[in-house]
Amino acid sequence: MPDVVTPEVRSRMMAGIRGKNTRPEMLLRKGLHALGWRYRLHGRGLPGKPDLVFPGRRALIFANGCFWHGHDCHLFRWPKTRPQFWREKIAGNIARDARVREQLLADNWRIAEVWECTLKGRERLPLEEVLATCDSFLRSEVRFCSVGADRKVNLREAGEEA
Repeated sequence: MPDVVTPEVRSRMMAGIRGKNTRPEMLLRKGLHALGWRYRLHGRGLPGKPDLVFPGRRALIFANGCFWHGHDCHLFRWPKTRPQFWREKIAGNIARDARVREQLLADNWRIAEVWECTLKGRERLPLEEVLATCDSFLRSEVRFCSVGADRKVNLREAGEEA
């Protein structure tokens, strides 16, 4: 199926998608700051460049977009155009996320992943509940926490659709 917009328009649209300071990330930052947490942003020296870094607690929070990280929820839909490209792109992102998680856990970092669908859409949780879960994680010694179901899209099914 051909794209419905010109390559120039599509390029401009894709260039507008940000990896930092996204709406879900900003909600987490504002809420956790109001709860008294202080953090560093976008840990450049760490694998995966976590969105929020809490060095004193040896904890990290990733605000993951459901599409880009292959989260199997109502916000994820396989694009109709260039299906092979998108299967490879999302599969690569999922594999990279797993490598980054393993490396950070091996380096004794604690990790929380907050999925975009917990902050918007029909599966959204109250913001206070998401923040309370993050707050509990930061106060605990838990090694890994997923806010929202920790489920990935089925890449095998995606290959059958094409």
